[in-house]
Amino acid sequence: MTEKLGRNDPCWCGSGRKYKVCHQALDEKIQGFARAGHMVPGRELLKGPEQIAGIKESCRINIAVLDYIEAHIQAGMNTAEIDRIVYEMTTDMGGIPAPLHYEGYPYSVCTSVNEQVCHGFPSKDVILKPGDIINVDCSTILNGYFSDSSRMFCIGEISPEKEKLVRVAKECVELGLKEVKPWGFLGDMGQAVHDHAFANGCTVVREIGGHGVGLAFHEEPWVGYNTRRGEEMLMVPGMIFTIEPMINMGKADIYIDDKNGWEVYTEDGLPSAQWEIMVLVTEEGSEVLCW
Repeated sequence: MTEKLGRNDPCWCGSGRKYKVCHQALDEKIQGFARAGHMVPGRELLKGPEQIAGIKESCRINIAVLDYIEAHIQAGMNTAEIDRIVYEMTTDMGGIPAPLHYEGYPYSVCTSVNEQVCHGFPSKDVILKPGDIINVDCSTILNGYFSDSSRMFCIGEISPEKEKLVRVAKECVELGLKEVKPWGFLGDMGQAVHDHAFANGCTVVREIGGHGVGLAFHEEPWVGYNTRRGEEMLMVPGMIFTIEPMINMGKADIYIDDKNGWEVYTEDGLPSAQWEIMVLVTEEGSEVLCW
């Protein structure tokens, strides 16, 4: 909390209400956790009702695009076609693909196939075939508000090992979501993800995780999944972040393609799977905004 307010001052959130009837009690509760030595979010990470409404509209586009891809993705399609669909649908609905030109990224979407962990480049040369698994990671900007989610797709009949990996990755997200509660900690969610992955013989990528999102593509906090209960940042109503663990069939080690500086692969060449959802912490628990 960076600004000291009097009880009768206008609240910092812009609601127009007095501080004492708006955010004072919440601020004091957060400060109590901070005094106990916990990592707490700053006010800039807590979204208000107007911001949440704008973010949900961005999410509406993101969901629609992924729904369309889910209905049309098939063997024989190249991943450049997915990139074209994402760009055209997003812009037709009034949005902007957030990945396009982000820190030099040259495409509108990430398409990561089999042993690609994330940030896979769409290409006419990458043609989906039966047995492949692919993560399509879609992000949208609408009126300055950001959304971000990804889904796994199985092309034709896949191996039992890949089926298990995709299923376990989704279960990890679902179990992590159950731990998203106000006044809990991101580590509660992270340990639930980690424990389920390892119980099923999988590993969790360490170097890349989730993130805050909504007013920017990537905000604080960084969200890891090799964490412990009671640790990491306090979860407070108004926070929005992604749950997106990258689950490897083999070892957790990864490397980045040194030619383009973006595409991430498993070191051992075994497949990786990831689902990504965008979550709002509420007074009662959580709300999934984007999937």
